[in-house]
Amino acid sequence: MGTIKINDIRLFANHGCLEEEGKIGSAYSVDVLVKANLKKSAKSDVLSDTVDYVHINRIVKEEMAIRSALLEHVADRILNRMLKEIQMIHKATVKVAKINPPIGGNVADVSIILSKKQKHKKK
Repeated sequence: MGTIKINDIRLFANHGCLEEEGKIGSAYSVDVLVKANLKKSAKSDVLSDTVDYVHINRIVKEEMAIRSALLEHVADRILNRMLKEIQMIHKATVKVAKINPPIGGNVADVSIILSKKQKHKKK
């Protein structure tokens, strides 16, 4: 088992419960950590034998572009797509952070972290 981590995917999106957040938008940062069997790719040096982080980055960008009221909802969509589209992922963790959230204080960011495991089909 191995780990692939993509740190600080920076995006601009329009998530939030406030109407203004939908119009103005704000900066976000997304971290992704996936657990997968990397033994084959470590030996073969072939992209198709591993988790393609370009694919993960595309999923994050596409899901972050869909407006949601809650960061939990966005993170769950990202996790579901990764596990559906990249079968070799055993477990994934996603952290979505809203930079400078409008919460009436000097706060660097607010983040949520969700994890899910691959549901393997019974034979």
